Amino acid sequence: MTSATARPLPAEWRDFFALTKPRVMTLVIFTGLCGLLAAPGHIHPVLGFTAILCIALGAGGAATLNQWWEAGIDAGMKRTAGRPIPSGRMAPTNARDFGIALSVASVLIMGLGIGWLAATILLVSILYYAVVYTIWLKPRTPQNIVIGGGAGAFPPMIGWVAVTGHVTLMPVLLFAIIFMWTPPHFWALALFIKSDYAKVGIPMMPVVRGQASTRKQILAYTVLLVPIAGAPWFIGETGAIYGVTALALSLLFLALSLPVAFRRSEDGDAMKPEKRLFAFSIIYLFALFAALVVDRIAAHQGIFA
Repeated sequence: MTSATARPLPAEWRDFFALTKPRVMTLVIFTGLCGLLAAPGHIHPVLGFTAILCIALGAGGAATLNQWWEAGIDAGMKRTAGRPIPSGRMAPTNARDFGIALSVASVLIMGLGIGWLAATILLVSILYYAVVYTIWLKPRTPQNIVIGGGAGAFPPMIGWVAVTGHVTLMPVLLFAIIFMWTPPHFWALALFIKSDYAKVGIPMMPVVRGQASTRKQILAYTVLLVPIAGAPWFIGETGAIYGVTALALSLLFLALSLPVAFRRSEDGDAMKPEKRLFAFSIIYLFALFAALVVDRIAAHQGIFA
């Protein structure tokens, strides 16, 4: 990790907020909340809010540590050069201390207020992203996002455990859905920003293995995602609302991945199939987990019973 500037300008609260990657955190909070709401049992609203707050703080802390470590890399990429550290608005040490404080606070509050199993999983998720993915995997292997995808897959499991106090097959399946969703989601993005990664020496799949291989793997992971997304319904943990929604969304995801997978040209039309797939992949995860909650509410109300 290298400092982008020697004399940073005074940071504002917006810069600290930007370090937490609020756009990414939105998805993290949402899937964590869905895991909490879909879990069997009951949690006091204050404790539920505390659990989601801890998930948000932990995700923000991990994202901050990621930006602290990668400040030099971010400075060399057009997409990230405007972040607080490489732009010179914040000292790297301030970002590091902020990230550590958020991470420690999130785990301690989760453990003391909710339970130590949820806190332990939260700690694992923070270390997974900040250390395993950021420091070890990302600069070393084109499989970085495949293995590192586990970091973003923990929130619904944490939300579920916050309510139930234990890990069962269902939260593992929720973890698996996000784990399998991450490669096609991220590689669709990497295909149209691969020059940025190439410039800073990050071995993302399109840079190291080429576009053709990346496109085939996008399709492969999408095919695997279809049955995994439907698994909660297949095993009887959800009802028809989730099952039909998961099937429809997953088939559409698969349909959008086909033109990406079989595209031969590497330029022209502004990478429209890749951008469509990337945009839909975000909608896909939001809609899938929303359907999980709606299905659970319908079951509680006796709808379709």
